[in-house]
Amino acid sequence: MSRDARWQALLELLVERGRLDVEEAAAELAVSAATIRRDFDQLAEQQMLVRTRGGAVVHGVSYELPLRYKTARHASEKQRIAKAVADLVAPGEAVGLTGGTTTTEVARALAVRSDLASGSPALTIVTNALNIANELAVRPQFKIVLTGGVARPQSYELVGPLADGVLGQITLDVAVLGVVALDVTHGAAAADEAEAAINRLLCERAERVIVAADSSKLGQRAFARICAAESVDTLVTDVAVSGDMLRRFEEAGVTVVAV
Repeated sequence: MSRDARWQALLELLVERGRLDVEEAAAELAVSAATIRRDFDQLAEQQMLVRTRGGAVVHGVSYELPLRYKTARHASEKQRIAKAVADLVAPGEAVGLTGGTTTTEVARALAVRSDLASGSPALTIVTNALNIANELAVRPQFKIVLTGGVARPQSYELVGPLADGVLGQITLDVAVLGVVALDVTHGAAAADEAEAAINRLLCERAERVIVAADSSKLGQRAFARICAAESVDTLVTDVAVSGDMLRRFEEAGVTVVAV
């Protein structure tokens, strides 16, 4: 197991349990206790966790796993979802992309579409995600609009009133949302209220709203509401979605695409 994969596994176990002992983590990952101690020390230096005697605990009550450690979770599902979402975008449209691992894959899927290789512009991409803007800025056929705001290091997203000012002046054909949770009753949600506020504005400025979310996020709740389920036009998810869950979303007026 590589160091990055090991760190990702450790952080995910911490999110799940809140606390890990060195011996417990070593047994879980089938590595030596010395390796885990070294990992805990290095992650503590990055303020990813808090070292304790014999182990580690999560870093603060609002702990959120940073984007760079989320990329391998449900990776194949996210790539299939991303391609299906990209196929729903027409050339010449103005597309809003929120931050997140799935929407980053959507950006990559758009970048390799042959029918978007040229145009003036082929697409207009509006995003508050620094990493997405950075990846797409090298595509001269795409017009990239990056909102202002204050960067959140966990997600690379710009948030706050500076971003609000830009979004209030534009109109989008489609907004593509990455979410932490999507539930028929409680709607789409994010872990952070500032991110949710920007995502909500993107929805309000768009003609249609697409949520890109793997099935593990469906039927879940999160702290900060983005919009009601009825505000979502299309949900693109993976084939692991249950028949009952699919039916409930369709009854709420959401078109579900399972890939």
